[in-house]
Formats: sequence, C-alpha cells, structure tokens
Amino acid sequence: MTIKITPNQFLALAKKAYSIDMVYILLLLKDDIDIEPLLESARIKNIVSGLTRKGLITEKGITITGKMLLTYMETEEGTLLKKKKPVIGTFENWWKAYPGTDTFKYKGKSFEGSRSLRVNKEKCKDKFLSILNEGEYSAKMLIDAMLFDVTQKKEVSLKKKENKLTYMQNSLTYLNQRSYEPFIELIESGKEILVTKKAKEIDI
Repeated sequence: MTIKITPNQFLALAKKAYSIDMVYILLLLKDDIDIEPLLESARIKNIVSGLTRKGLITEKGITITGKMLLTYMETEEGTLLKKKKPVIGTFENWWKAYPGTDTFKYKGKSFEGSRSLRVNKEKCKDKFLSILNEGEYSAKMLIDAMLFDVTQKKEVSLKKKENKLTYMQNSLTYLNQRSYEPFIELIESGKEILVTKKAKEIDI
C-alpha cells in the first residue's frame, strides 16, 4: 500500500496534528485489513489511541471526519483540509426536547417527580456531536428516538397511573449508554412515534 503525499498535503496534516502513520492506519481500516496483530506494538497502540481521541475512528469504524481525511488525501494538491463544522443547532434542539425533570403534565394528568434529567450540557454536546461523527445516526434520528422513548413513558404513566418518566436516565447517561438505539430500531421497523403537542412544536 502506497501513500502519495504532496508538500501542501503534508503541511495541512501537520497543522491538524495528523500524521502519515494515522493516514496509513485509516487506509488499512478502510480496506478491512485486521490491525489487531499490529496492536502488539506500543507505538501502533498510541497511533490508534490518537485516531480515537481526534474523532477519526470509533470502535464501530472510521468516522465521518476520518473519511473526510482519506478523501482529502485523494484530492489534488492545494485543496484545503477542512473539518466538518459541528451542527450545534441540532444539539440545541435535542437538548431542549429532553425532559428537564421527571415532573410532567400529559393529556390533562399531572405527575410529580423528584429528579433533574437534563444535566451536564457541555458534556452532552460533546457526546452528541461525537455520535453524529460516527456517521451511523443523524440528528433527527436521535431526536425522534428520544421523543419516542419519552412519549412511551408518558403513555404508560397514564395507563398505570404511576410516573414512569422517573425511570428515564439523565441526559448524559442516556447518550453514554446509547439508550436511543432500541428506539431508533423501533421507529425503523415501522412503529409510529407518538408526539405530544409540545414536542411537535420543536423544530427538528
């Protein structure tokens, strides 16, 4: 496997603190070559750790940013390496839609809670953008899944006459534990999402 690099590309990589070694590992992953045997080397482990820290790879594979880097390496000399701008607005939509507490009113019924659910906004933003960078889910999918989860808990609360939203994880744990994934699967399988009037007013 040969890497062709121009002086301009080399300079662009250096400015972003990317190395040729990182590009080579990305190429191996792109070609589905098993790098596990290489990880016996401490140096290779450090390179892979660097790729992870910089958001170029995750355990699921090459991220959008990583793919952009590989695409750049195939472009003509003089093309600037640009990272995709974070979609902060979509995170704000998700953040505003996430329940602030487990106290809520639904279809004329009030349910008392005792917990704050919307916590650690900056850490949530970093995690949210990191999930988007993986390339598997869109912001709309994450928002729809969370709304599905919340609305389902409210519906069950109404039927059972017991606050089920109190079992909702706080926002950071919800993202870290990828609790949205089963609800994305439900939506994709054709399950209809029930959205409250307040949720419908959110621009996603």
